[in-house]
Amino acid sequence: MTGNGNPYLTGLFAPVRDEITAHSLPVIGRIPASLNGRFLRNGPNPLSVEDPAAHHWFMGAGMVHGVRLRDGAAEWYRNRWVRSDAVAAELGEKQLLGPRHQDMDAAANTHILRFGGRYLATVESGPLPYELDEELNTLGPYDFQGTLPGGFAAHTIVDPASGELHAVAYCPAYPYVEYLVAGTDGRIKRRVDIPVEGSPMMHDFSLTENYVLLYDLPVGFSMDAAEAGASFPFGWNPAKQARLGLLPREGRAEDVRWLDIDPCFVFHPMNAYEEDGGPDGRRIVIHLVAYDRLFDTGRHGPDDSRPRLERWTVDLRAGSVRQEVVDDRPMEFPRVDPRLMTGKFRYGYGVLEPGDGYGDSRAKQHIAAGTSGPTIDRVGIGLVKYDLERGSSEVHRVHPDGDVSEGVFVPGRPDLDEDDGYVLAYAFDPERAASDLLILSAQDLSGEPVARVQLPVRVPIGFHGNWMADEE
Repeated sequence: MTGNGNPYLTGLFAPVRDEITAHSLPVIGRIPASLNGRFLRNGPNPLSVEDPAAHHWFMGAGMVHGVRLRDGAAEWYRNRWVRSDAVAAELGEKQLLGPRHQDMDAAANTHILRFGGRYLATVESGPLPYELDEELNTLGPYDFQGTLPGGFAAHTIVDPASGELHAVAYCPAYPYVEYLVAGTDGRIKRRVDIPVEGSPMMHDFSLTENYVLLYDLPVGFSMDAAEAGASFPFGWNPAKQARLGLLPREGRAEDVRWLDIDPCFVFHPMNAYEEDGGPDGRRIVIHLVAYDRLFDTGRHGPDDSRPRLERWTVDLRAGSVRQEVVDDRPMEFPRVDPRLMTGKFRYGYGVLEPGDGYGDSRAKQHIAAGTSGPTIDRVGIGLVKYDLERGSSEVHRVHPDGDVSEGVFVPGRPDLDEDDGYVLAYAFDPERAASDLLILSAQDLSGEPVARVQLPVRVPIGFHGNWMADEE
């Protein structure tokens, strides 16, 4: 496969061609004894592309990469395509049995989570998730034991207080988005259909103790683009008013309170929580990554503007939202300690991207590869840890010619403090021409890795993943 001028098919984004199983992986340093489980990450890895010049990064077939850690050893590395109908056909395999939503075929390439003892690869805009087994083999589409009323979502939140799974799903064919809650029994227990206009792309959402936060922003499905054959038929609509929706957790669609905000787009919130606003009432504080504009001129990926960390403060009494920049360095893939989702937190993590003096030489890679490269380079140059209480940050830099993916915080033990644990991420080592699993101390992020697990192959730049601890 050649990139044909498409930067998302070349260099560090180029798909790998083979499924690999490797055992007894080499380790530099010492893997913490508390890390017993699997570190899994999903991302696009197309088998073939009909028109490389028109290919969009978001549309590649999903491939999950995983490392199994146990008793201080790295037992295996595996990478497996998620067997959607299209992938199974291209590999010459039988289509897997199971339910489908509106006959949609899922390039389940966005996230991988475990809920109710099941490993689920997800994607947005309506298809069902695909269930995998512990060795990353695809079992088939999953509809929450027959209780999912429609399609599903790319992103979910597990409420630490209840253990329930929350999601906001959309489908371009529907004039509403669905707020869904799955109980700890793995069955959907709550559904709220919320009317929206313009088929907005709601990639993610936020959850607080009492509210579901909906990002109704100026990126939506375009029928004109779909009819013209666009591989990714979504675009920026400058005429649409950006809104933040506040749905009470136990409320109905008519209870949503919509607040106008400045035009922007949000893929990924970091976290949101409620706090006392003094005599003026309670506030909601949201930390998220925002773009000024997206999918307006970019043809291959999110290349229109640089993402930055912002803090939004919602005054519930006044019905207003204050949008402030926390860090103007380009960053994405924000994460927090999962034990603190929906509540107040101090530390957040993200991936720094080139720009503003950070790794601008990355553009030379595209020139050397004979491609023009994207307007905005989505290569990760380092992991950043934010101390939001002190207003400071520290960075773990990777090799200037390498990359690093989303960093996932893992507590050292369930009872330890917020930042007492590890940050796990895949990083490409150009000197080996292969990737490593980095295990960093969250309390010394800029220091040398606690351990570096050497993988036999490159893990392409991708999207999201999770640490799946062994269930006791």
